[in-house]
Amino acid sequence: MQFFRPKILSLLLGLLQPLGAQYILVPMDGAQGQHLRAYGLVYTLLSRGVPVDWLLNYRGGSFAFLEIGWVQMELQRREITYQTLSTAEYGQILAQVARPEVNMDVVRLEKAPRIAVYAPQSSEPWDDAVQLVLLYAEIPYDLIYDGDILSGKLREYDWIHLHHEDFTGQYGKFFTFRERPWYKAMVREQTSLAAQWGFRRVADLKLAVVKKLRDWVQNGGFLFAMCSATDTYDIALAAEGTDIVGELYDGTPYDPAANSKLRYEPCIAFHDFTVRLNPYDYEFADIDTGERRRGLREDQDYFTLREFSAKWDPIPTMLCQNHMTLIKGFYGQTTGYEMHLLKPNVVVMGENAPLSEARYIHGILGRGFWTFYGGHDPEDYQHFVEEPPTDVSKFPTSPGYRLILNNVLFPAAKRKKMKT
Repeated sequence: MQFFRPKILSLLLGLLQPLGAQYILVPMDGAQGQHLRAYGLVYTLLSRGVPVDWLLNYRGGSFAFLEIGWVQMELQRREITYQTLSTAEYGQILAQVARPEVNMDVVRLEKAPRIAVYAPQSSEPWDDAVQLVLLYAEIPYDLIYDGDILSGKLREYDWIHLHHEDFTGQYGKFFTFRERPWYKAMVREQTSLAAQWGFRRVADLKLAVVKKLRDWVQNGGFLFAMCSATDTYDIALAAEGTDIVGELYDGTPYDPAANSKLRYEPCIAFHDFTVRLNPYDYEFADIDTGERRRGLREDQDYFTLREFSAKWDPIPTMLCQNHMTLIKGFYGQTTGYEMHLLKPNVVVMGENAPLSEARYIHGILGRGFWTFYGGHDPEDYQHFVEEPPTDVSKFPTSPGYRLILNNVLFPAAKRKKMKT
């Protein structure tokens, strides 16, 4: 894929813009005190028809745009650090970025993506990092769930996040919480939805949803998922036609030979994995590195963002824009991915190399894209069920949350052409 790159000559900028025009530069390096809110400002600009340049690898992935009347008040309200530049000064920055020997580039963001979060309407005993950061950044989104997806609502959106979800139909394997009101409400809601749509089991409902999402991505959608929504997505596809769900979840026993019947061809990220058939086992498969991480101390738990060529490999470059390359690790029901179980075409963007663990991965499916991010909350090392949500305002410069917001803006990049 290629993206539109703005003209870089300051002379041309001067000819194209009104006399005395100024630009706003929002640096995204260590000088920025509100990284997360900066993404929200960019989204607001795009939603009002103002294009934004994303300066890849320039001062942490900075943003620049033509100054307009109301924007400085918004910058000040959101406490975002910024600089005012003349047309000539901005032209010099673009010339620096365009130099062939530097690993930088410019991508034009043009249209605010239509965003949805796949999550139930009912209250759940855990927070969702994506919803928390979208709210903090002031980026609007819709909440959709199984019925919306099956009824064709996906076509209304460009970018969808899969909230903490179990697509295998085992209610998150939270059977130990079966007496909790939230668990009973979750079972009632999902079994009711399955029956409403003519499915005998919740697992069949979830498989139908996963397949709709896969078709949507193939037709040009952008899919983002974290935690258990990542590995259970592929597990559901691989287990189509095979019962991997224990009797205590759906009233029928699982197939003891299920692992010999898995089909990995439909999966988008993983292959050759083994499903955990024990219904009391908190893990879904051997994809997750969670158990192998035992003994790792929090102060030693980091993963590294890989470096990509901004001019030749702009997609992972965009998705990895940050002011730090070493990111604090954090647990989830699915924390990281075993490297040897990744399909060959998967791009690893973040890894804990000593553990041979992928934390942040990406791929192309048809005309669309997907990104999986291991763990539950970048600023809560080990989030437990029924714990209060993270106060994102305490982490306005979080590099872990920035990775989420890179994905939110990614669909706004103007595509020049798609390579076949």
